[in-house]
Amino acid sequence: MAAQSAALSPSLERVSFSDMPGWREDKVLSAFRAFARSAKRVAVKPYRTGALGIALSAFAPAHKAALAMPDADEASARAFFEEHFIPCHIRAEDGGSGFVTGYYEPEVEASRERTERFCVPLYRRPDDLVDVDDENRPAGLDPYFAFARKTDSGLVEYHDRGAIDRGALDGRGLELVWLDNRVDAYFIHVQGAARLRFEDGSVMRVTYAAKSGHYFTGAGKVLIERGALSPETVTMQSIRGWFSENPERIDEILRQNRSFIFFRETDAGAPELGPLAAAKVQLTPGRSIAVDRLLHTFGTPFFIHAPELDVVDGGPFRRLMIAQDTGSAITGQARADLFIGSGSAAGEIAGVIRHRADFYALVPRALVEG
Repeated sequence: MAAQSAALSPSLERVSFSDMPGWREDKVLSAFRAFARSAKRVAVKPYRTGALGIALSAFAPAHKAALAMPDADEASARAFFEEHFIPCHIRAEDGGSGFVTGYYEPEVEASRERTERFCVPLYRRPDDLVDVDDENRPAGLDPYFAFARKTDSGLVEYHDRGAIDRGALDGRGLELVWLDNRVDAYFIHVQGAARLRFEDGSVMRVTYAAKSGHYFTGAGKVLIERGALSPETVTMQSIRGWFSENPERIDEILRQNRSFIFFRETDAGAPELGPLAAAKVQLTPGRSIAVDRLLHTFGTPFFIHAPELDVVDGGPFRRLMIAQDTGSAITGQARADLFIGSGSAAGEIAGVIRHRADFYALVPRALVEG
């Protein structure tokens, strides 16, 4: 075994492609195309290297090669990954298996104007919401907060969900669009993007622009703590079902999540792909994942084996995925959110994915072989 680069995390253990269950059976061409989209983006603006040490600069030969293969087929795509990368198993922090969930791009009806039916807004980013870092963070502001509210006396915590629901942003013209369902709006906040359909047949895509900065608290967690759902049964579908049966308690539960998301309109892009995500490329259904951005480098290929996940392929999930998104609930080195696609059918699948998984990062050869 070749010596491993000192810059790489010891959590990465070199293995072979044959050690990854199902590698030979996976059809990797769509993953290659997703990787090539990230390679094209890097040429415009590089990604930041994650703390596990998979340096973006080490991807340069693979990026160059991918962009020179516009007519790749299944065989050449597999050969590409085997030539440029060495798989490394990633242990979870506790030494056990990793964990995957699913997400999707909701498709809902919307209106550009408030009406009696469409009265739940998605908001644009307010002009008094500012980015916070070590340079401008005021004393006493939780280090977790990446955003704050600009006031005459300095930066303070931004309005949370409850305050915004009660009118903290009213009268400022920040409403981007209007929805007819508070629960749909909440799940769009959770997913971070949506495809909106208007009565005239037009379509708008919206995506994450910023957030209030507060900690995320999922509705499922709140319902478990209150005994309304069990950990074994909590899914997006069961949460929606509980809200449908208890509409008078929707605000009570949702406001436990102080985090609030702001949106912006984005280019509609290729309709067969998902929304423009954190890595500034459109997501590929079934091939893009959200990862912990502090630990991982965008564009890294991951082979994920989830033996009990059978709602995607009808059997064990064994797929090459590309890290192209992130999320506040996705924390840890062996943790990912699988992008399933757009619309209600994708949502039905994404909503029930909560499975243990083995993670293999495909690391550029130079970082492993030196």
